Amino acid sequence: MPLTSSAKKALRVSIDRKTINDATRAKVKEALKGARLAISRGDKDVAEKISLAQRELDIAAKKNVIHRNRAARLKSRLVKKLAKSDIAPAPAAKPKAEAKPKVAKKTPAKKATAEKVM
Repeated sequence: MPLTSSAKKALRVSIDRKTINDATRAKVKEALKGARLAISRGDKDVAEKISLAQRELDIAAKKNVIHRNRAARLKSRLVKKLAKSDIAPAPAAKPKAEAKPKVAKKTPAKKATAEKVM
């Protein structure tokens, strides 16, 4: 047990933060599970569930409850799973814009060096 008053306060703060972080992790876990089940069942509200899961992951990453790369990885896996399923077709590739002709940049004319004074 902590002895000093600052150590006691640090313990209280640590406990409070743990409860908040645990609640955030639980929300993420629940949202991910709901999205995965919706994909596997073929529910109509799949897009809504995936959107909710992505939102919860972003919030957890912003609060540093989970690492931002982990959040990105989990979001990517959800979208891949959706694309692989028969529910919705994979998002169509965006048509490539016509390549604009490259125009050579004009190089600025070199300034004449100051005349040498004799």
